[in-house]
Amino acid sequence: MDVVPTPPSVKGPAEWFTGEVWIDAIASGEAPPGLTVSAVHFPPGARTAWHAHTLGQTLLVTEGRGRVQARGSGVVELHPGDVVVTPGGEEHWHGAAPDHGMTHLSMTSGPATWGEHVNEAEYRAPAV
Repeated sequence: MDVVPTPPSVKGPAEWFTGEVWIDAIASGEAPPGLTVSAVHFPPGARTAWHAHTLGQTLLVTEGRGRVQARGSGVVELHPGDVVVTPGGEEHWHGAAPDHGMTHLSMTSGPATWGEHVNEAEYRAPAV
């Protein structure tokens, strides 16, 4: 058994996020494929850019209210306890609601491919 000291929080890169997003690393698996687990904290209005994970991603919303959208589908509102399973290669984005912050646990294996930022019209589309 290893007890690993908690690393410092890091600010999410502007290329990947709109808004000031903070990431707390929980586990970083070794390749291949390695499981990475992080707590990601989004203030109101903050979100990821469009992206896809080669082996998929699972999110567990732990607090607040959020939004998620797969390319070609509608925006879905998220609440604490919701689990989002995104298959490998599916383009999507996720983040906080416009008027609420949101924290989720992100569990991924393999690298991500990052695309363009989510524009305001996409972000503010009515939830389905």
